[in-house]
Amino acid sequence: MKSKRDKNEVKIEKTTKLVNAKLDNLFAKKKLKSLYEPCTYILKDGGKRLRPLLVLFAAESVNYNINKAFNAALAVELLHNFTLAHDDIMDNADKRRGVPTVHVKYDTNTAILAGDNLISYSYHLLLKDCTDKNCRAILNSFTTGIIEVCEGQSLDKEFEMRKDVTIDEYLEMIYKKTSAMIEMSCKVGGQLNNASPIYIKALSNFGKYLGLAFQLQDDLLDIIGDVKSFGKNIGGDIREGKRTFLMLRAYQLANKKEKSLLNKVYSRELDSSEEIEKIRNLFEKLGVIDEAKNKINYYTIKAQKHLNKLPNKMGVETLFWLSEYLINRKK
Repeated sequence: MKSKRDKNEVKIEKTTKLVNAKLDNLFAKKKLKSLYEPCTYILKDGGKRLRPLLVLFAAESVNYNINKAFNAALAVELLHNFTLAHDDIMDNADKRRGVPTVHVKYDTNTAILAGDNLISYSYHLLLKDCTDKNCRAILNSFTTGIIEVCEGQSLDKEFEMRKDVTIDEYLEMIYKKTSAMIEMSCKVGGQLNNASPIYIKALSNFGKYLGLAFQLQDDLLDIIGDVKSFGKNIGGDIREGKRTFLMLRAYQLANKKEKSLLNKVYSRELDSSEEIEKIRNLFEKLGVIDEAKNKINYYTIKAQKHLNKLPNKMGVETLFWLSEYLINRKK
């Protein structure tokens, strides 16, 4: 098993480098510096490149040549970065991946326009890999993914004003905001090869549950991660009063005194490192960090079970390795 994991790690690293190289050159010949320089900045040092990797290896898992899927892979990465640029504005985030966010480096208007351009350009790229047979299905999946992520962001902001958010509502929100786009990436990878409905459904379910695990892990790292590895300030969700699984579950378990501390999170009254540490200690005391880890493991295993239905062994092994990597990541 170890040799297979090592082989897939090398495969993913090589593919990620190729994706990055293509992204670096995407706007190289564009002359409008005021627009394309911030677009390039958004895409620079882009982290895991999870979504384009999922497009490519989902395509491989249904026997499609991944070299024919790179435009679609780049399209989902542009779409993802459009959402990040706009989310950072809405969340007043000053760092992304360890560097200033685009609205901090430039200005808010530039960041909005650059994000708008990325989503427009994503369609331009996606259409290059579509055919007459699959274009309608792929465009429908892609557009639905955009709608879902906008609805998810709207719910996320709405929840910041409520103290009665349930865990089920939270799971619906993270499905829309994060999981739906990961699901879409896997689905598009299969649709590029006009794969059978059984394979498309398996890829969709894999992406759906992987996305839930991924966002839960992201929420967990926000409170237990290392700032140098994580690439942004630890405790950002607490400072912003986010309703995460950790917060909601802690509130269910807390006594009256502990609830008064958690209410300060909801009111955005906590900001210092010492205050963030108090919340972290409370999460540990109430056992919600371990509960979150168990839930991440549950959704990862649920995702992996759907890979057994796919025909290409090499693609399946790579997707499995990627899901294992995500559950153990530190950033």
